[in-house]
Amino acid sequence: MRGVRRAFVVGHPIAHSRSPLIHGHWLREHGIAGSYERIAVAPDAFEAFFRRLPTSGFVGGNVTIPHKEAAFALCDALSPRARAIGAVNTLVVGADGRIFGDNTDAPGFTAHLDQNLGAGWPERAGTALVLGAGGAARAVVVGLAERGLARIVVANRTRARAETVAALAPGIATAIEWDAIPALMPEAGLLVNTTALGMAGNPPLDLDLAPLPAHAAVADIVYVPLETGLLAAARARGLPAIDGLGMLLHQAVPGFEAWFGVRPRVTEALRAVVVADLPR
Repeated sequence: MRGVRRAFVVGHPIAHSRSPLIHGHWLREHGIAGSYERIAVAPDAFEAFFRRLPTSGFVGGNVTIPHKEAAFALCDALSPRARAIGAVNTLVVGADGRIFGDNTDAPGFTAHLDQNLGAGWPERAGTALVLGAGGAARAVVVGLAERGLARIVVANRTRARAETVAALAPGIATAIEWDAIPALMPEAGLLVNTTALGMAGNPPLDLDLAPLPAHAAVADIVYVPLETGLLAAARARGLPAIDGLGMLLHQAVPGFEAWFGVRPRVTEALRAVVVADLPR
């Protein structure tokens, strides 16, 4: 690689993004002459921003709320994973000016499970119970299906939305009503909260974990606060509790590799950098 390679994260608002901390840490760690910057773009200006990318000097970047679906519609080519999820969070600008879109949230989530639960967790889990049916749930279901989970059950307050997400993994995933969660929990070796319940400023996720089996693990995509009420309850039961920060860290790996030519590692030092920036 020659010269300074430039990447970005685009969203609206964008000041809260921790992605510059992550990529800046890796750029310094590997001694790479590169940059990674925040760019605020309003929704009505996003298409124009996207169209300028081939001549902008950027090699690619991340896309966050509210532009993930718009980016999906504009990309010249998509990964099968992004096509399934229907949203893009990582862009790579090719030498020919074509823009490739991927969704790294799915492998980011499962890589964090790998790091916390070790090899063989998909077989041990057997059944995953996924709470919620938004964009994060779509990524989680696709990621779990890619890793070979035998069964995925999606629960949402609106059953139709749960069925739409379950359809991403035909033959593996099914949908249930929110009220049916307690009855399903004894079969779940992995419980994943993809809702905003438990996030700072939102109501808690009111869920009794007693019915979960002794081998179950509990994951939450929320990372502010780092330990949600759900994860605290899991720890109280002696179950592995996986916070949402690891998904953020691991989803950044493929993009950095594509833009800067080095595959970085998610380490405790990187995690400490981001934790120090989280609100207390």
